[in-house]
Amino acid sequence: WSSDVCSSDLSEVQATDSAFAAILADGSVVTWGNRGDGGDSSTIQDQLVNVQQIQSTRSAFAAIRADGCVVAWGHPLWGGCCSAVQDQLINVKQVQATRYAFAAILSDGSVVPWGDTQYGGDSSAVQHQLRSVQQVQASDSAFAAILADGSIVTWGDPDRGGDSSAVQDRLRCVKEVQATDCAFAAILADGSVVAWGNGDYGGNSSAVQDQLTRNVQQLQATEGAFAAILSDGSLVAWGVGRFGGDISGV
Repeated sequence: WSSDVCSSDLSEVQATDSAFAAILADGSVVTWGNRGDGGDSSTIQDQLVNVQQIQSTRSAFAAIRADGCVVAWGHPLWGGCCSAVQDQLINVKQVQATRYAFAAILSDGSVVPWGDTQYGGDSSAVQHQLRSVQQVQASDSAFAAILADGSIVTWGDPDRGGDSSAVQDRLRCVKEVQATDCAFAAILADGSVVAWGNGDYGGNSSAVQDQLTRNVQQLQATEGAFAAILSDGSLVAWGVGRFGGDISGV
């Protein structure tokens, strides 16, 4: 960090577990903190120009530049090295991250992941389905992509939301997806909710499903629970009690 940089120069700050990366007003980037977790960007500093957005895993950063290219740094196994897919990372619109992997949405609606394969860094099993992707959401170790037709494609750790096969026939006309560490929940166009992933961490909403059949307006998530706001202003929660899944006390 340079003492010559003042707060008025900053436009965005992002963080890994132990490092920071700040975008300056001129589009350059300043990093500090643990060198192995992204605090040292000296080897790629000349590439960090006209940066528009930064995303992070627990140990690496990925920066989207104005030209649509991506620059990554930090722990090489956990997202800090994208050399294997660098030639595919063009016209990038958005980057999402799990704990140790990134997924980039390109302007043509395709998706390019990299990082730890156990955390979603490999989408080869579903790559042919990843077309016309509008949005990507992430749990701790899985990704869920919303396609233009409202369907969902998932990959990553199957026990943490990477396998949606049990509810795939219900995942139609999806409007929004939220995630705990180990599960996903989707709001459909009819206002109902479909959840999948680790049942204890919100992937099983059967105890409250009769309340989630319609009129859900918004979803929010903690590490282990979901909360849904209904159209009448009431609230429904499920998941781990100590993470907010039990609202009986209030």
